[in-house]
Amino acid sequence: MAEAARNKPVDWLIFIILLGGALITVGPFAWMLSTSIKPDPEVFRYPPTVLTADPQWQNYFEIFSAIPFGRAFLNSVIVTLSITALQLIICSMAAYAFACMSFRGREAVFLVYLAALMVPPQVTIIPNFMLVRTLGWIDTYQGLILPFAFSSFGTFLLRQYFKTIPRELLEAARLDNCGHWKIYLFIVLPLARPALGALAIFAFVSQWNNFLWPLITTTRPEMQTVTVALSTLQGQYNTDWPLLMTGSVLAVAPVLIIFIFGNRAFISGLTAGSFGGR
Repeated sequence: MAEAARNKPVDWLIFIILLGGALITVGPFAWMLSTSIKPDPEVFRYPPTVLTADPQWQNYFEIFSAIPFGRAFLNSVIVTLSITALQLIICSMAAYAFACMSFRGREAVFLVYLAALMVPPQVTIIPNFMLVRTLGWIDTYQGLILPFAFSSFGTFLLRQYFKTIPRELLEAARLDNCGHWKIYLFIVLPLARPALGALAIFAFVSQWNNFLWPLITTTRPEMQTVTVALSTLQGQYNTDWPLLMTGSVLAVAPVLIIFIFGNRAFISGLTAGSFGGR
């Protein structure tokens, strides 16, 4: 009882610190939501107002006529889900080879994969763009999707998780005449669902927010993703801030939904040995 009483002030201090951090994190999102329904004159009013007396709910309908937001949203869904699915397939295959198969030079090849993590993505933009342009993939889905179909980080993440699967289980499957494909599909993948869920969330959030690559590989409005379409609302001399915040709220919604429903898989995938390995 005495020890619990001594720890109570510490618990309250930790709670206050965490609450303050949560408010700081949520603050910009709350302000974005508030701005999305404000009349334009109230956006920069001083002192600022959080709630407006004249909410402009029509902004959530006007955004679809001001820019091709619906098509851009659909493009983002297609591109993001395709990249996420391809990364799960390709990275899990590569991770299985590095974790569960023995071949000459395995560790050396894996070090090359890890070396790719140290290359800034900006360095590869120009070579990738030249390749995509040569193939005639400008303003195409394959040009937006295929350069991101593989992830060195995803391979590393899954490889570390696959390393935690008991070797005895895989050896027992081999004694039952299971080949690598059966072991991969029916033993390794079902056991690695937490890590696959974590990678799916990483890939989805990263590609949904991707701006630079869609910006340089799309020229037609009907092929723009939602991040590029929203940038067209910003002008050199004037920006429609309520409309821009409206589009931003709609763009953030899928990420919040994905994380709300997948946060358990995300946390367990990161804490159940994903970065441990042997």
